[in-house]
Amino acid sequence: MNSDPFFCHPSSYIDQPSSIGERSKIWHFCHIMENSSIGKDCNIGQNVVISPDVVIGDRVKIQNNVSVYSGVIIEDEVFLGPSCVFTNVINPRSAVARKSEYKTTLIKRGASVGANATIICGVTLGEYCFIGAGSVVTKDVEPYSLVLGNPAVPKGWYSAQGYKLIFDERGVATCPSGDQYEFREGKVVLK
Repeated sequence: MNSDPFFCHPSSYIDQPSSIGERSKIWHFCHIMENSSIGKDCNIGQNVVISPDVVIGDRVKIQNNVSVYSGVIIEDEVFLGPSCVFTNVINPRSAVARKSEYKTTLIKRGASVGANATIICGVTLGEYCFIGAGSVVTKDVEPYSLVLGNPAVPKGWYSAQGYKLIFDERGVATCPSGDQYEFREGKVVLK
């Protein structure tokens, strides 16, 4: 019987000090590096690396083959699809040490990043945004927006529950959940 408040597969490594929240699960061949923090009820898929000083909120799902590098901050209820990619230096060179130049990348609450998407360092992904599979994000993404392509560009709006938002002539959309959203000044807000 596992007496830890979280599950870690025996093939994975957790460097100390680190903080892992209750009921979180860390699956096969993962490496959680020192000074990282993982919240409660998270699911860390196979072959995931969490670099030093990374902060991950509660109820985050990280699918297989994702490396979350130093400088990345992930808020609650974020979904990271299989093999999505983060960077932390804008101009890497093997022979030049740039650890002092790591840029902060912020993934806000409820954001979803599709499989094989690449997130260039220094951007903010807004609350409940969708990053389409294979997209390359080079600039900030607005809350509730869907972005696709290389470079990723806005293609629509989605609710916090993941439904496409269709706005009426007043700029109001109603999600099947009953929540209403308003489109104003190029942004979507929950009413």
